[in-house]
Amino acid sequence: MPNVEIVAIGTELLLGQLVDTNTAFIAQHLADAGIDVYATHAIGDNRERIAAAIGVALARADGIVTTGGLGPTVDDVTKEAVCDVLGVECERHAPTIERMEAFFVSIGREMRENNRRQADVPRGSLVLGNARGTAPGFIATRSDGKFVASLPGVPNEMKTMLVDELLPRLREQFKTTQGIVTRVLHVTGLAESEIDHRIDDLFRWSENPKIAVLAHVGTCDVKIMVKAADDESAHVAIAPLEIEIRGRLRGHVYGTDGQTLPERVLSLLRERTWRLAVAESCTGGRVAAAFTEIPGASDVFAGGIVAYENQAKIAFLGVDAAAIDVYGAVSKHVAEAMALGAARRFATDVALATTGVAGPGGGSQEKPVGLVWIAASFPGGVRTISVNVPGMRSEVQHRATQASLSLLWGILADKEE
Repeated sequence: MPNVEIVAIGTELLLGQLVDTNTAFIAQHLADAGIDVYATHAIGDNRERIAAAIGVALARADGIVTTGGLGPTVDDVTKEAVCDVLGVECERHAPTIERMEAFFVSIGREMRENNRRQADVPRGSLVLGNARGTAPGFIATRSDGKFVASLPGVPNEMKTMLVDELLPRLREQFKTTQGIVTRVLHVTGLAESEIDHRIDDLFRWSENPKIAVLAHVGTCDVKIMVKAADDESAHVAIAPLEIEIRGRLRGHVYGTDGQTLPERVLSLLRERTWRLAVAESCTGGRVAAAFTEIPGASDVFAGGIVAYENQAKIAFLGVDAAAIDVYGAVSKHVAEAMALGAARRFATDVALATTGVAGPGGGSQEKPVGLVWIAASFPGGVRTISVNVPGMRSEVQHRATQASLSLLWGILADKEE
């Protein structure tokens, strides 16, 4: 398979002022097209450094894909750096100038010289049209057939140009007959190390498909990746390995590919025609937000109460003040009372409740920061768990939210996939 390296350009990437999502998007689509990505790089807006990075990468790879540095400002120097590497001059692309002039007339703005410079491309390169912006991209090819393809840094411009302009040309150039198809199994309730322990031998003997484990906050993904000529062949190759992995992780695989844990919970609730409410203390509305972010959730999700102070727990959820005095707000008894109170308040079949110590203060030896009690009431009774989650305040809240969703999914799925 042909191989490329990706160079993301922009000083803001190095300063941490902008998160680079472009590289991930490009890498994924190149892999799908049957083109291996050997390395990725981030370089600031410096002509010499950009040229050096491209030159070194081009010595190893069949081609380079850059993103960023094609704008109208003085620090947009990608095309000049590419010219330096390939030993050519820039030339102005007349059709792009005409298109840009028409665009500026249509919006009633004057087109300045720095805008015109965006139409400059390395001499002899193939220009890639920009359907969502002014700056064109280009593919500049060296005499030995190696290429540099430069795309804009603005994500929506880059994505459209990559998919519509660059990838079809690379497929044609390299005559790729294989692409990489990925199946993702979403796992909850198991640490990354435990997943690795359970499928360790599969890592060693499985070459195509390959397996990778990616940890997130509160969940993990097991990725099965195969190189195949078409989707049908890929799915045939993936199926036996997927069955084996599901068997070893039974009771913990909640979804596949783009499916999220809240979506899966809502789907299971719909299957049972059950409705859901939530009562939250330490998570501050995050559990409710996880559901309301999903279109159409209102047919299942009734609502929620953020009862942060004790008096709110008593007034809005009917928690017994004596239970708070005896056991404390962060306790199994109060979590269960909150869940039952939410179910009564909203007249729902199911309710989730969270109460804990999010930190950074407020913890004790008995109830340290990160201790969270989670309760779920449902027609079969009430199930309650406690978790001790590490991290800063926002991380504790996020992990507690994931743990509450996982608890409810386990109840609804009855631990069977």
